[in-house]
Amino acid sequence: MASFPAVLRSEWTKIRSVRSTVWTLALAFVVTLGVGALLSLLTNNNFNEFRGNEDTPFDATGTAFSGIMLGELAIIVFGVLAVGNEYSSGMIRVSLAAVPQRGTLLTGKAVVLGALAFAVSLVTAFITFFVGQSLLGDHSTGISEPHVLRAVFGAALYLTMLCLFSAGVTAMLHNQTLALGVLVPFFFLLSPILSAVPKVKTLAHYFPDYAGSRMLLVYEQHGQPYGPWAGFGICLTWTLAALVGGAMVLKNRDA
Repeated sequence: MASFPAVLRSEWTKIRSVRSTVWTLALAFVVTLGVGALLSLLTNNNFNEFRGNEDTPFDATGTAFSGIMLGELAIIVFGVLAVGNEYSSGMIRVSLAAVPQRGTLLTGKAVVLGALAFAVSLVTAFITFFVGQSLLGDHSTGISEPHVLRAVFGAALYLTMLCLFSAGVTAMLHNQTLALGVLVPFFFLLSPILSAVPKVKTLAHYFPDYAGSRMLLVYEQHGQPYGPWAGFGICLTWTLAALVGGAMVLKNRDA
């Protein structure tokens, strides 16, 4: 019976030894920062055109995080690969032989994945925020302004929960190609389409991506179904449900 610290060390070794997982985390950082910086610069140079509705406050924090959607894609791929690589290579059988307690194995994987994703996401969120504000010039905001720090931490938590949600779905499906085939259309096709259809958009408001994106809000917007803390709770519920589902499938299905 492997001890839990040994399981954690093993999972850390697996993740850092697979080049694709390292590159996807690096890509999450680059695209979130790069797109956010570009749009912050464009907004500053064309503020009157980009301003939109002048009745609502300008969200400088949200502008800096304009690239987070592409960051979402990279962090989802990271979560899928971190779990799915073992199934595609057959190494899951070796892992289960070393750690027969399947719940312990998945818990260790989730802890390592969550810690790594949160560390990278937190660095990404803070650097993206400060670079974005420096490029927004006179239209920028400060980290000490009301709700701004919460929104920056919210961005990091959101990306972390998306990673763990994707890992849980992959554990349920036992196939990284199938998991990507489900998750990418769900987040980038189904959810946006349903959000635009009046009769079903209420349902889409309770999907994990919409709920998690509420965590980045600095200003409460009129007509929004709920605020940042409710969004955190909904996104966390989806994440825990996916991980529990993955644990149940792992316990009751052959590798």
